[in-house]
Amino acid sequence: MSDSRIVEDGSHHEDEVDAPSRPLSEVKAELFKALGHPARVRILEVLSSGERTVGDIQPLVGIESSHLSQQLGVLRRAGVVTNRKDGSSVIYSLSDPVVAELLDVAKRLLRTRLDTTRELLQDLNDPATVATPGEAASR
Repeated sequence: MSDSRIVEDGSHHEDEVDAPSRPLSEVKAELFKALGHPARVRILEVLSSGERTVGDIQPLVGIESSHLSQQLGVLRRAGVVTNRKDGSSVIYSLSDPVVAELLDVAKRLLRTRLDTTRELLQDLNDPATVATPGEAASR
């Protein structure tokens, strides 16, 4: 019976039934580690709108081709992007639409945090909420 497991570099190895499985928290941490670079996040954002060649991705991400290839390799090994050959071109795409959903959830989380910070700043700047030294002592 074939078994697929995730190993240290994020790749899958088949037929390793006897190998111990890794804790889910460790696998999740490696996924987030792969997402932990601005260029990789930008690549995923670009690919969220559809598959692209390296030549299409490069100007949108704004990094050198060699660096882009390295970052695509990290994302490919993490299993969040796939690639296929089309003649002399390599075309990249998200491995699963859920990756785009994950980026959207992150954006919503950041918006919520920013809204909370804005509200706090407004409260701090509102003269009605600022206590005078006498008011503060009486509280």
